[in-house]
Amino acid sequence: MSKRPLGAQISHMLKARGVDVIFGIPGVHNVEMYRGIEEAGITHVLARHEQGAGFMADGYARASGKPGVAYVITGPGLCNAMTPMGQAYSDSVPVLVISSCLDETASYKGQLHQMKDQAGAAATVCDWSHEAYTPEAAYQLIERAFAEFKTSRPRTKHIQVPIALAGADALPAPAPQSLSATQALDLAKVAEVAQRLSAAKRPLFVFGGGAKHASAEARAILAKTKAASFSTYAGRGVVSPEDPLSYGATLARPASADVIATADLVIAVGTELSEVDLWRRDLGHRADLIRVDIDPMVLADQHRNDVQILSDAQAFLAALDAETGAQTSDWKAADVAKSRDIWRTETDAERPGIVAICDALRAALPSDAMYFSDMTQFAYVGKEVWDMDRPGHWHHPSGFGTLGYALPAAIGGAMARRGQPTVCIAGDYGFQYTVQELGAAVEMGLGFPILLWDNAKLKEIEDSMVRSQIAPNAVTALNPDFLALGRAYGCHAVEPTSFAELTAETLKAFDADRPTVIRMTPALTA
Repeated sequence: MSKRPLGAQISHMLKARGVDVIFGIPGVHNVEMYRGIEEAGITHVLARHEQGAGFMADGYARASGKPGVAYVITGPGLCNAMTPMGQAYSDSVPVLVISSCLDETASYKGQLHQMKDQAGAAATVCDWSHEAYTPEAAYQLIERAFAEFKTSRPRTKHIQVPIALAGADALPAPAPQSLSATQALDLAKVAEVAQRLSAAKRPLFVFGGGAKHASAEARAILAKTKAASFSTYAGRGVVSPEDPLSYGATLARPASADVIATADLVIAVGTELSEVDLWRRDLGHRADLIRVDIDPMVLADQHRNDVQILSDAQAFLAALDAETGAQTSDWKAADVAKSRDIWRTETDAERPGIVAICDALRAALPSDAMYFSDMTQFAYVGKEVWDMDRPGHWHHPSGFGTLGYALPAAIGGAMARRGQPTVCIAGDYGFQYTVQELGAAVEMGLGFPILLWDNAKLKEIEDSMVRSQIAPNAVTALNPDFLALGRAYGCHAVEPTSFAELTAETLKAFDADRPTVIRMTPALTA
């Protein structure tokens, strides 16, 4: 029970709870947090900006299924991390940010990195934000964060530790607690859903990112009931792309509301049915809507829900499968295929040329590749037409909608999945938000392709201005020589001229000892 500085004890506490990588930037205020990292056997990834550190923790969490941890300093360090904190909060990603804070702020003004209310500022973009005034409080808050990551909707947490406290001697943290996963399932409600499902002639499921751990159960119930399905962008891969009654991730197509209106029962599992899922306010259903989610707030949202079930998706679907027998439906595979073909054509017309590139890449890349995309037209198209055969393998900054996500998130994902293929998809403008993190990727020896879509402008915004009858303004920027910039950081860099060359260079990048910047332009041809 020997005493050691609290910062060192926290490192050992995190290690005991499965943390093997921390992303961050050391500074004079949080230097004590770094005392025990190496001793505890934790790898630290040095970000070039706290925003990058937060996105790396986010990508690591999405790829590994474990909480991502970021260390940042007082004041500007925490403020720089607030964008990724908000992103992880909106997308239900378990990220723990631990920052330093000043020991006293009420009577002592003008200190380095001083803020009026640091914890309060962080609280605006995360689940909760608290200061630890004692070692015991720090341990309790960390334990609480990990418990909530496991037992409720995972969202960003922030803990700040006063500078003096981090360096003060403290007893070791307590041993990890053993926790059960979720609340008990209401089996009576499951039986009610099963009865409604057996009576339905056109049952429809909508699967979100909250169902990504329940792919086997989802596929089983779809096969048994012959129900049709939609997936949100985050739920891609829950349903097999070979399922003839799957409409895929096409909820954003306006005509999807017309299809949904023909269903006589809709069951939405693990999805907020949010604006960024639908790109309209209403789902479009006329039949009863059953909502299944671990978040009570989702069950009480603006959608007209007839039955609400507070449950983990896997537990619910497994119980529903046990209560459900084989049945037929009135859905026709030919009708589903026709709608998908029409919507695919619409997507290609809206953003010409990208669909064909997506098709070429999807056909060539390994099935276990994991994708991290940014806010770019290439990703907008890919999310609709690039079917995934497994869930949780395409990650996008959906809710908060931040630029600069893809590169640092891919770094975090690659750290979590060393030896497995990781792909970064970025646009020329968003890439420049966090391009400096190329240095971190090279330092860590991460080999992955960076598919950089360079149309030399903010094309999505330009198109929006044109649709609004606004003369395009402030949508064209002077871009650097991206290949030279990549090489300056020590990356490989290429610009393919054909689809065959593109796929070959992308596959080659997986085996490299550093990232490869692959510049793609609208001039790329088959």
